[in-house]
Amino acid sequence: MSRQVVQAQPVGRAHEPGEWSTGLCECYKDMGDCCFALCCLPVFTCRVTRALGVCPCLPLLDCLGCVPPASLAMRASVRERYGIKGSVWSDCLLGCCCYPLSWLQISRELKRRGPSKHRYTALRGHQGVHLV
Repeated sequence: MSRQVVQAQPVGRAHEPGEWSTGLCECYKDMGDCCFALCCLPVFTCRVTRALGVCPCLPLLDCLGCVPPASLAMRASVRERYGIKGSVWSDCLLGCCCYPLSWLQISRELKRRGPSKHRYTALRGHQGVHLV
């Protein structure tokens, strides 16, 4: 009879390279943030933006138009920072249609992947490019 010793217990599901560590609708994985965002979404978005190393007041620009620029930029920044697949179009769609869920997913990603020495990087590599 052979005995196999388990040296480490698996902790949650591992995320695949190039994927978000949690799904868009997996808010239950961080109930504290979920409740915070539910009670005061503007303050929550400012806190997440500050954690990314950007001016915490940036999300306040999201109320100015149809497409939320801060949400789009922060999502693109996190995707680039961690090598997550996606596009500007998906970021735009999620920012417009699933605004609170998108911010909650960004927050969970920052917590799960840990702090990064890089600051805001959404537009790195796109300098000098003009969108006309």
